Amino acid sequence: MKPFLLLGTRDTDEAALGEYRSVLRHTRLDPDDLRHVRVESAPLPVIHLEDYSGIIVGGSPFNASDEHKSALQERVEGELADLLAEVIAHDFPFIGLCYGVGLVTMALGGVVDNTYAEPIGAIDVVLTDDGRADPVLAGLPDRFAAFTGHKEACLELPPGVTLLATGDAAPYQMYRSGRNVYVTQFHPELDAIDLEKRMRLYTHAGYFRPDELDDLVHQAHGSHVDGTQHRILENFARVAAS
Repeated sequence: MKPFLLLGTRDTDEAALGEYRSVLRHTRLDPDDLRHVRVESAPLPVIHLEDYSGIIVGGSPFNASDEHKSALQERVEGELADLLAEVIAHDFPFIGLCYGVGLVTMALGGVVDNTYAEPIGAIDVVLTDDGRADPVLAGLPDRFAAFTGHKEACLELPPGVTLLATGDAAPYQMYRSGRNVYVTQFHPELDAIDLEKRMRLYTHAGYFRPDELDDLVHQAHGSHVDGTQHRILENFARVAAS
């Protein structure tokens, strides 16, 4: 099997490593089968799609819809946009988590803004008819719980995509472009322990008031997120490698 490529833009070593470990665990890949490249730390090397089974883009402190962007964010988004154009043109196996939905939506002509920004916590994700028939969602119930927490979301779907899952706070929780390009608004890689670690790292990043941290941690550990959401990553890896 060819390896998978995880492209990260996390701004600290601890956040980047935590994301890598979560994705590795829930794709059920061996470490040798998941290459991790941190795009924020150095220019993206030349990527040859034929060298990989699939590509995963993780979350980010960046927002694709930011009005003012640093030089670092401009570089990262420019490099990822070039790669995404190739991914979309070849309908190459890809899944974007959180930040990926913003990048892909804008690349395909949709709209991303803060209209459907979501507070940190557990939400219910509801599959559409197309979602129930999709192989990456195989084995998931019609409704399951997952963690979210974002400053932006998809406002208008790009033309021609297939909506796979919806939610109350943000209506476009997962969609597919073509047969192989997926994005999720929610975080299929996170469990309560992972979310707590991430909240502690981003306590002062504007996702919540710092004095809310303890309550949010308590809510996360008492939520109805039960691990069902992790199957998406395992299914994606299995389908992409087949």
